[in-house]
Amino acid sequence: MSETSASTTRTNVKPLAALTPMAHVADVAHSVSWYSKLGFVAEHTWTPEGRPLQWAHLRNGGAELMLVCSGRSLNPGAQDILFYLYANGVAAYRESLIAQELQPSEISYPAYAKHGEFRIDDPDGYCLLVGDTEQQ
Repeated sequence: MSETSASTTRTNVKPLAALTPMAHVADVAHSVSWYSKLGFVAEHTWTPEGRPLQWAHLRNGGAELMLVCSGRSLNPGAQDILFYLYANGVAAYRESLIAQELQPSEISYPAYAKHGEFRIDDPDGYCLLVGDTEQQ
């Protein structure tokens, strides 16, 4: 579908207020700690009595992500969704992750990302691509 046709499609459905992806993870507390290195803050959490942290709602500026403890084994190679994040100054953001001992890829410059983008995988194998807000 082209950008033009998508922007002119009309429906009788009221617009949504937001979309927040929820990712299944092996250890919610570990993932919250990892995502905090990317600047996310846990705004809401749920820990049932006598059990470890089961759910968290994270936010970093306008970006939101929910994490929920998976009841099954995860296959890092089979995470069929990626998250695209926009940073103000992709190179500086990448350097801030390296300073926290994370391992983002080199910055690449595909045709759709003239300011560059890089990849980093979270502890459960989810792919995060980080591009510059200038290309949003």
